[in-house]
Amino acid sequence: MSETGKNKRRIGLAVAQMGPVHLADTRERVVGRLVEMLREAHGRGAELVVFPELALTTFFPRYWMSDEEARQRFFETAMPNPQVQPLFDAARELGVGFYLGYAELTPEGVPFNTAILVDKAGTIVGKYRKIHLPGHDDHKPDAPFQHLEKKFFNVGDEPFGVWDALGARIGMCLCNDRRWPETWRMMSLQSAELVVLGYNTPSHNIHWPEPVHLRMHHHLITLQASAYQNCVWAAAAAKCGSEDGHHMIGGSVIVAPTGEIAAQTVTEDDEVIAVNVDLDLAETFRRNVFDFARHRRPEHYSLITERVGPGAPLPRKPV
Repeated sequence: MSETGKNKRRIGLAVAQMGPVHLADTRERVVGRLVEMLREAHGRGAELVVFPELALTTFFPRYWMSDEEARQRFFETAMPNPQVQPLFDAARELGVGFYLGYAELTPEGVPFNTAILVDKAGTIVGKYRKIHLPGHDDHKPDAPFQHLEKKFFNVGDEPFGVWDALGARIGMCLCNDRRWPETWRMMSLQSAELVVLGYNTPSHNIHWPEPVHLRMHHHLITLQASAYQNCVWAAAAAKCGSEDGHHMIGGSVIVAPTGEIAAQTVTEDDEVIAVNVDLDLAETFRRNVFDFARHRRPEHYSLITERVGPGAPLPRKPV
């Protein structure tokens, strides 16, 4: 290897896609699957493993139930807890960090769709609570399933963050967050090099007759464009396949700052993909293509924070 190759900052990055988690599956069984994939990823040189959103349970917002029932069955009141501790123990044993999504119920009783970043010592070093909650909060009895994230979760209570961990500057988001350009720009402006996320994306859109093929198409182009325009690596882990008859897309990927897909899953089951990531590639694009300090003009972007939705055009000077 050349001297240049030796001096590059790299991290062994893996995405651990999960196949279905059914209502009848226990936490212990699910955590056993996660540990197995963590060990496989370690064997392939991974230092960080990205698990999906709501990785410990089925995607329960598809079911109409009371808030109390959901909290009793699907939320974690502590992390780690005895059922999830084996994953933290394995991380510490192997010296591998991970990102994990789950349903969090705070000591104050506030529910969030949450992700954590865990270092090689098995210590939680970062937490993110989902901001862009999709779906609805009312019962839609005529729909084939529900999408009740607005019912079961509160909007995240802190802005998008970036953590110095595992030798990289890492940002976190969850599922629907990936569709919003503000998500990525917020982290890129904090010098993120890598953005990690999990998702559970239904193949069928209950809100309008969206062609099924567009679900995967939009998922991939969003990740590719966002990685490129924000000079970051992106690692996205799906929970996918048919959960008790409800299908979700796969397509777990690792995307380079070039916008190219470096690795992608080929199944809708438990599957690990891994890449030896060149972190300096993010800085190369930040310096040579999207030099924010030189080229951004935030004085002309005020509508981004002043308006939630479309409004009248801004007044213009006479021509």
